[in-house]
Amino acid sequence: MLKDLLNLLYPLQCLACRKNLHQNETLICLECLLHLPKTNFHNDPNNAVCQLFWGRAEVETATAFLFFTKSGKVQHLIHQLKYSKKPEIGVYLGKVFGKDLLKSPYFQKVDVIIPVPLHPKRRKIRGYNQSEKIADGLSQAMKIPVDTTSFVRRTNTETQTRKNRFSRWENVKEVFSVDNENALKNKHVLLVDDVITTGATIEGCIRKLTAIEGARVSVVSLAFPAN
Repeated sequence: MLKDLLNLLYPLQCLACRKNLHQNETLICLECLLHLPKTNFHNDPNNAVCQLFWGRAEVETATAFLFFTKSGKVQHLIHQLKYSKKPEIGVYLGKVFGKDLLKSPYFQKVDVIIPVPLHPKRRKIRGYNQSEKIADGLSQAMKIPVDTTSFVRRTNTETQTRKNRFSRWENVKEVFSVDNENALKNKHVLLVDDVITTGATIEGCIRKLTAIEGARVSVVSLAFPAN
């Protein structure tokens, strides 16, 4: 009764469109959920995210869940995930994403999920790693374990937002480290990020992970810029 009263006085709102949620809706209203701008890249081995790494890093496959545009709903959701202390958005969308990946022939033999790590200082400020929250959702849907200790970020780099591709690569090329090679030997790693733009951060991760004996890497992100 108390919950119903609170919902009546302070109705929960869709985190994408800010309309009031109905009783059977969680975080995102059904209308917004049905109209998410999915890329469907997970069914195309030559998609735009895969092409981003051609000639740059060795990946098994790569995909992104949603297209984002400036000031659009997806960007609004990601901004809340990263800066408004809404980690539940990452878990929720990760679950939806994971259900789609299970239908793809290219993501059937993943052994472990690894989120792109945050430096401890930045994690302390934010309170969590947004990529880890997405990974948690993927794990729940795909029944694949998440490893947050074997691969770490040693250096707290500057923000990548206003850097060009070369500057981004210079900013991240030596910041990641493998702490437990044995845990990742001969494993197919699913590397998870929130947004892929130039791919520089992911490239730095891939180079470290593929240096491990027998390790293979596939890449997924929650969002990718629309053309």
